[in-house]
Amino acid sequence: MSALNLTTSVGPVAGYGDMGGTGFFSDIAASMGVGGGILGLILYVLVAIGLWKTFDKAGVPGVLGIIPILNMIFLLKVARMNMWLALLYLVPIANIVLMIIVAIKVGANFGKGGGFSFFLLWLLAPIGYLILGFGGDRYVPQR
Repeated sequence: MSALNLTTSVGPVAGYGDMGGTGFFSDIAASMGVGGGILGLILYVLVAIGLWKTFDKAGVPGVLGIIPILNMIFLLKVARMNMWLALLYLVPIANIVLMIIVAIKVGANFGKGGGFSFFLLWLLAPIGYLILGFGGDRYVPQR
């Protein structure tokens, strides 16, 4: 009886192929990771620029718009909400609801409607905050 030969023309076969994390599939996953990271960084920079200008219009120091956790807390101040509500950002479902409410209130303080606030300040935040920051809208806080 002959021994089992686990070699091919390109080298030994270790019992796994591309599904084991080597080869073509890992190259695709790695490129998506790097590309996704770069895209995320670009989107973050756009949101930070928009928040900086939006905070300036609202009388909050604009530099707070580039600091990741503080920008969400001070966005509550721009929305004229209690800053203790920032603790709700730690609760999984409540954080999404809070972000929607904050987006709607920030939009209302800049004279924007609910549709603009929901779609452009919550779903497409980089676009919405750039529009608020660089647009002609004025911050008029509502109670």
